[in-house]
Amino acid sequence: MNFNKNILICPDCGSDLNDEAGKLVCLSCKKEYGIKSGIPHLYPNNFIANERNMDYVEHYKFDGEYYDYFEGRSCKATGHDERRLREYILSKIPKTSRKILDVGSGGGWLAKALSKSNVELVSFDISPNNVENILKLNPFEYHIGIVGDALNPPFRKGIFDCIISAEVIEHTVEPKLFIQGLLPLLKPGGALIISTPYKEKIQYSICTHCNKPTPHNAHLHSFDEYKLRDLVDENKVDYNYFTFGNKLLHHARTYVLLQYLPLSLWKIVDKIANLIINRKEHIVLFYKLN
Repeated sequence: MNFNKNILICPDCGSDLNDEAGKLVCLSCKKEYGIKSGIPHLYPNNFIANERNMDYVEHYKFDGEYYDYFEGRSCKATGHDERRLREYILSKIPKTSRKILDVGSGGGWLAKALSKSNVELVSFDISPNNVENILKLNPFEYHIGIVGDALNPPFRKGIFDCIISAEVIEHTVEPKLFIQGLLPLLKPGGALIISTPYKEKIQYSICTHCNKPTPHNAHLHSFDEYKLRDLVDENKVDYNYFTFGNKLLHHARTYVLLQYLPLSLWKIVDKIANLIINRKEHIVLFYKLN
């Protein structure tokens, strides 16, 4: 898999990288980054310190090997809910976007959805296993994969038309740094699209190893429109949000009928359901640089 090293920088010092005998070397701090199966591994030396004292990089590298992100949903209701979320995100991508970054690309649903479009897509994930599998399953011409840490993104500023990060921010140890690290990568007028569960009540279990509370699904944060707005400087970014998905429709297994509706009609049914019983599941944020 060929990649364009000109879009990449050293995640530690922000300097240019030089391609030397199958590895990338920072021209300033001289740190070396490996290239495995044609994929640059650009983990920084110094990871973000956090109050949880969580080694999140090792956690998600193991997570990407332990769980099969490419396995279909066994629960059809959850699969339908996931499908609608993805359709909603795709509908918000600006039509003029040509260079797109998928942050926390997971099972590569975005690569699959855009595989027949004329866009340049970068699948970016902390798990090498995920990125390698995404490229194998979606080998289209303008698709590359990069491994690294989204809190230290190894990309030049101002190169992407659109950045998408679906169901990732709730896992990050520092959500504000996450957003503030991605916005500068956009071109002027570029869009950052974020999705996350809406007003999630995070459930905990007691870890059998350390006897400390552990959040289900590794969700560290719960968000609403106000918390997400406070992550950005409103003087520099236009902010819009969309809440949707009805928990009662989900659990009542109404997908049996609703799965046949196009997104436009499904949104009407969903809106009516939430007017009757307001139990929204998802929020999608649309940040646009001024």
